[in-house]
Amino acid sequence: MESKTKEQVLQIIEEEDIKFIRLQFADFFGVLRNIAVTGSEIERAIEGGSYIDGYHIRGAKEMGLRKIYLKPDIDTFAILPWRPQQGKVGRFLCDLTYEDGRMIKESPRFILQSVLDRAEKAGLSFEVNPECEFFLFDTDEEGNPTNETKERAMYLDMAPLDSGENARRAIIFALEELGFEMESSHHEDAPAQHAVAFKRASGVKMADQILTLRNTVRTIGARNGFHATFMPKPRTDLPGSAMAITLTGTAETVAQMTSATDVYGMSELGKQFLAGVLHHMPGMSVIANPIVNSYKRTGARFCSDKGIFWSQEDYEAPICLVKDGENDTAIRWELPDGATNPYLTIAYLIASGLDGIEKKLLLPEADTRVGSLPKTLKDAVDEFRKDAYLTEVCGEKYAEIYLASKRGEWDSYASEVTDWEIREYLHRI
Repeated sequence: MESKTKEQVLQIIEEEDIKFIRLQFADFFGVLRNIAVTGSEIERAIEGGSYIDGYHIRGAKEMGLRKIYLKPDIDTFAILPWRPQQGKVGRFLCDLTYEDGRMIKESPRFILQSVLDRAEKAGLSFEVNPECEFFLFDTDEEGNPTNETKERAMYLDMAPLDSGENARRAIIFALEELGFEMESSHHEDAPAQHAVAFKRASGVKMADQILTLRNTVRTIGARNGFHATFMPKPRTDLPGSAMAITLTGTAETVAQMTSATDVYGMSELGKQFLAGVLHHMPGMSVIANPIVNSYKRTGARFCSDKGIFWSQEDYEAPICLVKDGENDTAIRWELPDGATNPYLTIAYLIASGLDGIEKKLLLPEADTRVGSLPKTLKDAVDEFRKDAYLTEVCGEKYAEIYLASKRGEWDSYASEVTDWEIREYLHRI
């Protein structure tokens, strides 16, 4: 997306006869929310004059945030392509502020920007390109979501085997109309499973795009008769959906992080960065894999006893070195899934690497186990609590509220009598 000025945006709104503006924002757990204002209110909204009641936003209430003001990021303005041509709808993504304009430092978007600013001070500038996987399942006769599909398509299959091909194409067209640069899309490895990859971009811009992608996929999926879900493991018998992130840098950063003479293509700085990611990965799991269901996917995807390690070739490695272009070495983090908060996930990936550089951590040999991945959400919460640096990244207040919420999810799940228990025990005990 090209940078815009306030005046340019106001001119577009007038020329395109845009009647409503959606002020969208990521809440404290990465869920996209919005309020709508009419075109006549847009100038006030652009100046950050619109606010919401934080009492009804998860996390905000616990932080004592009653009034949360929305400050639109001018560069995120776009016209929503799936809305009517008569009475068009525009949108901004917004930062969260206090009434006096100060940023709310617990906002995930602000946390990510703070990490990127820290990297810039260290002379490093990163870009990411994720591959986002999701399912397009059938709906029932009443239009309710299911996790069923009639198709039998597999990896890279086409129509007629791929019954979601038209919907996926419409998703790509919509994203391009929103100004996003797409790299590829295809049918994934399971029936009804799809993948979309962006061209690389800076951290906040990419997190914004991921959040918009999810909204776009669900909206266009529904218009094509599907229920779209980014749930990490919606069925026991199918592979889960990941949001693998490839991290690289601008030309100056790549020059610092890579080495043509190293067998793995990494400089000492690059090795320290990767060592930091490995070191903090157990605690970061509660960010990358934030719901109970996440661990059904990681338990199946990273099922060996190899634990945490890095590799160039092993499919079961949580983190891999890959080639990004002819000579550039990039890091691909396989752990994140479609439930993750993209702002926090990108922030923690970069922050953990920066810690490795600051502490000059030594990188273990390739394919060498250095720890274990959490097996449940509870385990992940416990691992985060052990790692004091992870709390420093987001702040004590945010960490306390986030972990309390995640522990509450686990306790609620653990108290449920499941279908598995009924199936295994009811008839025999």
